[in-house]
Amino acid sequence: MAQENEALITLRKAHIKGGDETVLYDVDMDIYPGDFVYIVGKVGSGKTSIIKTFIADYPLEKGKCYVCGYKVHNMRTRDIPLLRRKCGVVFQDFMLLTDRSVHDNLEFVLTATGWKKGPATEKRIEEVLAEVGLETKGHKMPHQLSGGEQQRVAIARAILNWPEVILADEPTGNLDSETADGIMKLFRKLNENFGTAVVIVTHDRNIFENYPGRVFVCADEHCTELSRDRGAIDLSITV
Repeated sequence: MAQENEALITLRKAHIKGGDETVLYDVDMDIYPGDFVYIVGKVGSGKTSIIKTFIADYPLEKGKCYVCGYKVHNMRTRDIPLLRRKCGVVFQDFMLLTDRSVHDNLEFVLTATGWKKGPATEKRIEEVLAEVGLETKGHKMPHQLSGGEQQRVAIARAILNWPEVILADEPTGNLDSETADGIMKLFRKLNENFGTAVVIVTHDRNIFENYPGRVFVCADEHCTELSRDRGAIDLSITV
């Protein structure tokens, strides 16, 4: 999709921390509305730390980070929930509340972000379940769903508040290849139909070769974008 002038996410000379250690140095990155982006690398290379920096989970050691209009490098704690409403986050292990139904998982997020229980909330829950193909699953408990269905619920949860960007950390890591393919088609649909930017952290070569997008490689304590005219991709260093 064509880039707009103003980036949704910008890193400038950013030193990215992973826990107590600096894992990446001098990272420059711009992600624009409508982008479909991969961040790839070995386990421990810092790719997940970038996502956690975007949502102010990890502090930026040095440099600047702007996400959806917020200065993450100079952010007040009270503003972090506002930032996270603009970012739909999807995790590898789903992170659903196991003691309540699919419907109630989604309702919990809406009420926690300022919605009041009522027709508007019910309508939004119905809409997102339809978007992810789970119209008839609202009454189910998480343990009654397959892994792919649970991940679809997690994606539904992520898009409840019409985020400007979806940040997905190894979203297919616990899924078989056929189910993973369905999840990737869903991400692509959300990207193409709504213009939602999508950023996916992965080490699965099949994903970023079958569903092309911009690719940033984390290796040797740096993160660099592969050129668009790269031809064949050699990512053996990241697997």
